[in-house]
Amino acid sequence: MLVGWAGFAVLPWYGLDRGLFSAWMLGGYPLKASTAPALFLNLQGLKLWLAPMGVLLLLPLALWGRRKSDPLFGPALIAIGAAGLAWLALQGFGIGLRGFQWDWLTALFGELDDRQFGMGWGALLVAGSFLFLLTLGIAARGAIGGDEFVVGSIGFVIAVVAVFIFMPILQMLASALIDQDGNYSLSIFLSKLFSARLWSLDCVTGGSRCGVAWNSLVLAVLVGVLTTLLGLVFALVLTRTGFRYGRVLRALTVLPIITPPFVIGLAIILLFGLSGAVTQTLDSVFGLPASRWVYGLPGLLIAQLLAFTPIAFLVLIGVVEGVSPSMEEASQTLRADRWQTFWNVTLPLMRPGLANAFLLGFIESMADFGNPLVLGGNFDVLSTEIFFAIVGAQYDQAQAAVLAIVLLFFTLGAFWAQRFWLGRKSYTTVSGKGDSGVHPHLPDGLKFGVYAVAGFWTLFTLVVYATIFYGSFVTLWGVDFSLTLSHYVKAFAVGWNEFGIHWRGAAWSSFFTTLQIALVSALPTAAIGLLTAYLLVRQRFAGKNAFEFGTMLSFAIPGTVIGVSYVIAFNVPPIELTGTGIILVVSFIFRNMPVGVRAGVASMSQIDKSLDESSLTLGASSWQSFRTVILPLLRPAILAALVYSFVRAMTAISAIIFLVSARYDMSTSYIVARVENNEYGIAIAYSTVLIAVMLAVIGIMQLVVGTRRIGRRGIDLSQSRTNVSASGPAPAMGAGG
Repeated sequence: MLVGWAGFAVLPWYGLDRGLFSAWMLGGYPLKASTAPALFLNLQGLKLWLAPMGVLLLLPLALWGRRKSDPLFGPALIAIGAAGLAWLALQGFGIGLRGFQWDWLTALFGELDDRQFGMGWGALLVAGSFLFLLTLGIAARGAIGGDEFVVGSIGFVIAVVAVFIFMPILQMLASALIDQDGNYSLSIFLSKLFSARLWSLDCVTGGSRCGVAWNSLVLAVLVGVLTTLLGLVFALVLTRTGFRYGRVLRALTVLPIITPPFVIGLAIILLFGLSGAVTQTLDSVFGLPASRWVYGLPGLLIAQLLAFTPIAFLVLIGVVEGVSPSMEEASQTLRADRWQTFWNVTLPLMRPGLANAFLLGFIESMADFGNPLVLGGNFDVLSTEIFFAIVGAQYDQAQAAVLAIVLLFFTLGAFWAQRFWLGRKSYTTVSGKGDSGVHPHLPDGLKFGVYAVAGFWTLFTLVVYATIFYGSFVTLWGVDFSLTLSHYVKAFAVGWNEFGIHWRGAAWSSFFTTLQIALVSALPTAAIGLLTAYLLVRQRFAGKNAFEFGTMLSFAIPGTVIGVSYVIAFNVPPIELTGTGIILVVSFIFRNMPVGVRAGVASMSQIDKSLDESSLTLGASSWQSFRTVILPLLRPAILAALVYSFVRAMTAISAIIFLVSARYDMSTSYIVARVENNEYGIAIAYSTVLIAVMLAVIGIMQLVVGTRRIGRRGIDLSQSRTNVSASGPAPAMGAGG
């Protein structure tokens, strides 16, 4: 209630162009209409439709001193919270830029002289107050054992997902039924949904092209399977072979994920295009003629494997490390060899990670925009078709919405297939018992196999990145290969003037903006994702499947659709965010949140519930158990969520291309503009700098998060024996010890 009144009576109710502190800096607070809190607006006879929320915020005082077990406590808070949220939404959407939105309101109250403005920090606090009054009342009624933290967390996740995922997407998809004249038409919708452009099988029957939907599906399945296998190979090399240079290999596997997607495509063209280095070498040495094979499915598959294998690796490394050595040692004690142990014990326990890695690879391929834009050729996919339907000459939002529905159908099918494959089996391997084993090494045949695959892919990755690095110093690729620093100087020049350091380079503004927004969005992305994973794995509640689907929905929609839907939903009141940095942060949080969810689900599936149940039994709350027991065991998932959300914010293009503004320009939009101007050297130089910066930040994140220790792996046994000897003889142990 106090938080709600702080929003109603202290903070500006409407949004401010220059930030929250401008309300005090510019003067006129609290009486100036543009910066006044709701209470002071009402006292001046303005915006009287806000007054009922102030009355509702006083009503909880009537419950002061009552126990939560009181029959009136829960229902009263539920009624107050629900009424407050309903009135907040009604006044927000019922009043538009020109007064009342609906004719019946105009007929009832007459013409409105005032207009609606975008809500600000005051409205945000009031909305949060009503939300948690509602969840507190639901918990008091006994929901989920009366656990306020769990009920409040579920309510919070549902609220933010509804506002920032469902509302924009529904507004976007509603246009699927609208024709060019603005009228609803089911026949036009069905004709677009079942068009030959989407579902044609001409390429199978002898024609030149198949439908866009089939192209996307085939590519996504191939990418999902192959990225999962490659991610598993690298995870096994690092954890089950005794490989000495694990840190170097880990850094190399992450390289592609910290690269703007179209830069990988550009490097592949520089290598395998008609004028590529490899193509020209094969032509001159072996007489193989140059061709355009790289444009289409082969080139797209290579680029997406490079880009998305690190996602599978980041998910699988925690799962592979989390398999308990005790089970593998038990298998060997029962005379199974290392191959039988791996195939029958280790691999089945990795199924949650394998399924989640495939799902993420599938969805990433479906939503990828940069690589198909560069390498697609005649191989059209859904994401680029959506983009051209929106920004092309046709500007057909209905067509874009239909394509998004097809894409969502495929993603939902993959989600159900993953759930079916996992079934209801238990994959718990980390329990409260002591872990007294070390992971066995892979069988020799499998070990050499994963070494060969990892070695080849690592070498190929190094060649691609050497091309990117070298290309940043080349004057003009294919024409003038002389080396120069001019690209870096033009982008990142630094000078001095009477005010100190002068960032003269053309890229500094977008660079600092991108770094700031990426860092700000990384922590809430990981926090909301892991909190959602905790609710999915550890709690049972009605609508759990729908809850999980809602948290994955933003990942299933292409970034182009996310960007356009955000422009449609948040370009006008009541939530007016277009042109601000907040809309970029919000889009990154809810676009990348599913990675934290899937990584958390995969890792938490291996942690025995008895650990947090023991904490609850000893008197800790759900929040204390989550913070002190679960989170320390989720360090691989935390690192995966932080790294992925930061990197994706630094390299995203498909969504933010619609959301950037003159004040908040992002690195990728700047690089795309350079590519459009044929300034490839500057684009590659900028990408090289981004890669170096992201590697440094990822290293810092890894140091801060740390590693998970669940046994004696990595412990210096000689040091342990020294410590024991120094502390005196060990106590006598009985047979049971």
